[in-house]
Amino acid sequence: MLQALRNKIHGWPAAIVLGVCVFAVAFFGIESYFVSRVDTYVAKVGDHEISQQEWQDRLNGLRQQAAQDPNSPFTAADLEKPELKQKVLDGMISQALLQQANTDLGLTVSDAAVRTTIATDPGFQVNGQFSPEAYRAILSMQGMSPAMYETKVRTSLATQMIPEAISATTIVSEADVDNFFRLHGQQRDLRYAVLPRPSLTDATVADADIDAFYKSHIADYTTPEQVSVQYIEVKQADLKIGEPSDEQLHEQYDKNKQRYAQPEQREASHILIDVPKNATPEQQKAALDKAKKIAAEATPENFARLAAENSDDLGSKRTGGDLGWLEKGVANAAFDTALFGLKKGEITKEPILSPEEGYHIIWVRDAREGDAKPFAEVRGQLAGDWAKSEGERLYNERAGKLADLAERNPGSLEPAAKELGVEIKTTPMFGRQGGEGVAADPKFVTAAFGDDVVNQGNNSSLVQVQQGDAVVMHLDKHAAAAPRALADVTDAVRQRILDERVDAAAKKQADDLAAQLSKGGDVASLVKAPVQTLTGLERSKLATIKDAPPAVLQQAFSLPHPVDGKSAWSSVATGNGTYALVAVDKVTDGDPSKVEKAQRVALRGQMMDAMAQAATIEYIDALKAKGEIKVATDRM
Repeated sequence: MLQALRNKIHGWPAAIVLGVCVFAVAFFGIESYFVSRVDTYVAKVGDHEISQQEWQDRLNGLRQQAAQDPNSPFTAADLEKPELKQKVLDGMISQALLQQANTDLGLTVSDAAVRTTIATDPGFQVNGQFSPEAYRAILSMQGMSPAMYETKVRTSLATQMIPEAISATTIVSEADVDNFFRLHGQQRDLRYAVLPRPSLTDATVADADIDAFYKSHIADYTTPEQVSVQYIEVKQADLKIGEPSDEQLHEQYDKNKQRYAQPEQREASHILIDVPKNATPEQQKAALDKAKKIAAEATPENFARLAAENSDDLGSKRTGGDLGWLEKGVANAAFDTALFGLKKGEITKEPILSPEEGYHIIWVRDAREGDAKPFAEVRGQLAGDWAKSEGERLYNERAGKLADLAERNPGSLEPAAKELGVEIKTTPMFGRQGGEGVAADPKFVTAAFGDDVVNQGNNSSLVQVQQGDAVVMHLDKHAAAAPRALADVTDAVRQRILDERVDAAAKKQADDLAAQLSKGGDVASLVKAPVQTLTGLERSKLATIKDAPPAVLQQAFSLPHPVDGKSAWSSVATGNGTYALVAVDKVTDGDPSKVEKAQRVALRGQMMDAMAQAATIEYIDALKAKGEIKVATDRM
């Protein structure tokens, strides 16, 4: 199977770029959202349709992520841009292609892999252990059943299978590592000269030129749109929670005893013998016979070896079938019953049939009995949990009331402020780039310039600017963007035209000199500026070198090696309309033999990740090239 993947990926990436980001797959995630199927679609990949509802759900999920995560790399407003909407759809198309490739290659996600992913998710753990009660409660709040979530996890894992297979078979040789360190430790000797800006030969600017420049650069001479808004803010940290009574803590303890107890657990390993879907009686018998034979041979001493040699669970066979610590409710009923029916050290005598998966041979390596902690022992934890829960309850209640009041009285914040007993605050004027204080938050700025606030004059909807911090706002003042009068900016326009003339002359001067020097021209007679010489500059330390402008250093390390002792010359802009000439006189590669082993190992890992990500992109591109993909842009 892996050879089939390799045949689809031709060539080695020309350059090693550490930190390659697979935007369409990694940035937007590879999990799937399951919604009701509709007849219309925004994209069709083979026979698979991506419906408008699925696409909108993905966008809404990202909008919610942007609203709740202060460190989100994008804002809700960004998701209204056509190019970003297309990126989201591209990610969903890539996901569909990977799922189709899984089917073509016969790849499936095992139940054990789904169980392990769910059980190790910190969001479903209490005191570091998986909690079935917490799992069900969280899913219930999200409107999902365990079956729905397991399907979502299975789909997510499925779209990772091929990228992980590519990653597992990516090879970085010793020669590749050597080449990197030769480049990384490379040293260069260079000469450079910063040229003086040429004198302005023609300082006259016609009125017509000023007028034309002003009109073609009108955005540069426009006062940006600004607003000032009134707002009401609700902060969880400002709410007075009080102290819980013993009665409240006892009630919480009784309702959530499982959170303050060590649940019964089994540390288990297993060997899975797969039974194909729609298996024939002969295939079922062959799988059962194989499982019985392994079960008869299995002992604690040889179990890991048998798992590595025979198990069809790719997620655990590499670790001897290890599933870690499991609680009741994580696995299916048949597996659970067998697992918790065994004592420490025991192995199932007969294979256990798991629906839609196959036969399991289970070994219980260790066991923990359930042990409830007394109320007095966990009182402090109960009080902390109560305070957190009560704070969230009061915050949600107050934020919800603020949202309701603002919606019921859209023309003013006064009724909401009066009923909640809070003050209305007002920001200074600020533009779309943000202002100070709360106006520096991108979500606040987006809402302040929203249509409902600026154009309709209504209260905004509730905006969560930070976790536990929400606002509703109303327009106070609005200054529309307006071009400044030409008469007010004539001098600035004239100076900019003159500056651009000098910039053009400076560039031509530098380019002409570089061309003459490359042909063997005499440096002393041609360059009327001090020529600086730097030796032994190392590529990996460019950021620490202060002896030359950064642009000169970057250019020097991008120029070709000298040929037959002849230096390579080039011109480079150094900023503020200034240009420099730079030449490379000598290049000395780094010595890979001086690099420590640990450093080589770390680099190989980084290179493998970068190569695997690049290969995954190439593989997805190959799938797109040969696949039948339709995009309905009119439905986007």
